[in-house]
Amino acid sequence: MAVSDLPALNATLNTLATCFLLAGYVFVKRKQVNAHRACMVGALTMSALFLVSYVIYHANAGSRPFTGTGPIRVVYFSVLISHVILATAIVPLVLVTVSRALSRRFDAHRRIARITWPLWMYVSVTGVVVYLMLYRM
Repeated sequence: MAVSDLPALNATLNTLATCFLLAGYVFVKRKQVNAHRACMVGALTMSALFLVSYVIYHANAGSRPFTGTGPIRVVYFSVLISHVILATAIVPLVLVTVSRALSRRFDAHRRIARITWPLWMYVSVTGVVVYLMLYRM
């Protein structure tokens, strides 16, 4: 796999994280705790692999400028800025959420997960949107 393949891999990992997050949400609502746990471990794994791949790509390739013009440029940068800010915030939120689950502090886990889950979903989905706008438009 070449460094140039990593953006597509990153989008795939974000898509998989989104799928795991969505399935995990459905399972917890159905009180299927073991399936929920497996999905959330899957989401965490995909996001961690994404982060490693993202760092490797940008360390080797730098950044890619957005070439779109007109109103789409405003859309792109709005999505990108919100994505970057929330991607930075989501890391400690996920770590706290996971640590509360692992320490069996489920009331505290649920409270923070209500904040963590939608932000993590947003970051995963907008990661794919940024990829599509940057590499496929």
